Amino acid sequence: MTASYRYNVEVEHLLVSPAHAYFGRAREGAADVPTTDAERVELVAGKGIVGDRFFGKAAHMDAAVTLFAIEALEAMAAELGAGPFDPLLTRRNVVLRGADLAPLLGGEFALESRGDVVRLKAGRPAHPCAWMDQMLAPGAHKAMRGRGGVRCQVLSGGILHRGPAVLVSPVTLDPGSAGRPTLLRPSRLP
Repeated sequence: MTASYRYNVEVEHLLVSPAHAYFGRAREGAADVPTTDAERVELVAGKGIVGDRFFGKAAHMDAAVTLFAIEALEAMAAELGAGPFDPLLTRRNVVLRGADLAPLLGGEFALESRGDVVRLKAGRPAHPCAWMDQMLAPGAHKAMRGRGGVRCQVLSGGILHRGPAVLVSPVTLDPGSAGRPTLLRPSRLP
């Protein structure tokens, strides 16, 4: 990765859950599974977040960690006249403030957190599921389209901490666009 641009971001939440909560029909309710908003998480290359439901699962190696901009959730709450929404209900692993994620699709980038550097590849958009209408508010599923975050592969592991961090990107980003809906398509990043 050719790191050219550095952006100060805030890691606001780090979700770790050993099991899926949203499966089946929403009217039957979410599964009661333990979910932690951790102070720090360990990421392992090729596997994901230690202790998370996607860790080491072959079907999820290229998308084991989901990053999400908190600004998307705040904008959705304002648009729907609801909220504030609990970010953990989105089931996204790493909730950032100040991160314009869409331009990262298809490319490699890094998060620096208290001396650790975690390299990731943003493989595909994290599309919302219909559960968002029940868990957040009616209309949330539609409102979250185009701003559900990005699913990433862990290229080199390390520790992520809640708090200040630096997003290192090979392309320019517009932190003011964090959370705005966009047509998420993989870019042609190195």
